[in-house]
Amino acid sequence: MTAPSMADEPRHVRITADGMSGRIVIDGTDLSKHLRGFALEHSVGGPPTLVLYANAHHGLQFEGVAHVIVGEQQDPGQTVAAFLANVDPAALSRAALDRDDLDGTPHELTRAMLMTLTDMALGKAVT
Repeated sequence: MTAPSMADEPRHVRITADGMSGRIVIDGTDLSKHLRGFALEHSVGGPPTLVLYANAHHGLQFEGVAHVIVGEQQDPGQTVAAFLANVDPAALSRAALDRDDLDGTPHELTRAMLMTLTDMALGKAVT
């Protein structure tokens, strides 16, 4: 049997953040001193989702019911490394060499590869 999680049922949440300080209260308990950040997301048709990290961010107020998830912020370097590890080198070379913006300047292939990787990361079609 799995232990209950804060995400199992929506919790009453009150967030007030202003400047460098803030408060996050869940079910009447102030968790602010335990947090370094949070993310609040809301999609139509369901309760908001609150992901807790640590110390409150700036300029937000929220009070209502939300699913609460305690998570870890991902290191951006790890995200980039994971993306690059999945790039097909042959496809990258072909796409970079097929670009219309190659101009014969020094480092054009490197620049084309970086621009192609940016397009790939943004989900733009790369031929």
